[in-house]
Amino acid sequence: MITIESYNPAWAAEFAQLGLHLRNALGDVALRIDHIGSTAVVGLAAKPIIDIQISVAALEPVDLYRSGLESLGYIYRADNPERTKRYFREPPGTRRTHVHVRKLGSFSQQFPLLLRDYLRTHPAELAPYESLKRSLAAQHPHDRTAYTNAKLPWFWQTIQAADTWSQTTAWEPGPSDA
Repeated sequence: MITIESYNPAWAAEFAQLGLHLRNALGDVALRIDHIGSTAVVGLAAKPIIDIQISVAALEPVDLYRSGLESLGYIYRADNPERTKRYFREPPGTRRTHVHVRKLGSFSQQFPLLLRDYLRTHPAELAPYESLKRSLAAQHPHDRTAYTNAKLPWFWQTIQAADTWSQTTAWEPGPSDA
């Protein structure tokens, strides 16, 4: 069931712990490890799932980072249809976590960082987005695909505003979170 929870400050601490473990397991293979998604935005309600983006020099060969992630119990989801990333899920019996491995500098790697940073600096955007998420979760309580697809118009409208903001501020990603 899709559940949207009010912002929880513990999410940042949970990411920090996960990020430390990931950094220790991956070393320099992970060029960046970032907390992304709604749980990375202070004040934003979210599904209580920690999203982590690991940026690497290249997606192939996958074993360069797969072995480190699997040593921590993460499960590689080779069947993920999005080919601009490699996707891992949390170790069995632990809190829900999505690990997205993307190529450093690619559009798909920059997109979640830009969106996160835009939302962090534009708090007026949070309430409308939260309202949309709660409404869509009520409409699609058991259909994650429908929930996600219904948010796409908001994402593209917001990324357009974020792109304009990035051009006027000379935005660049800050340092890696872990």
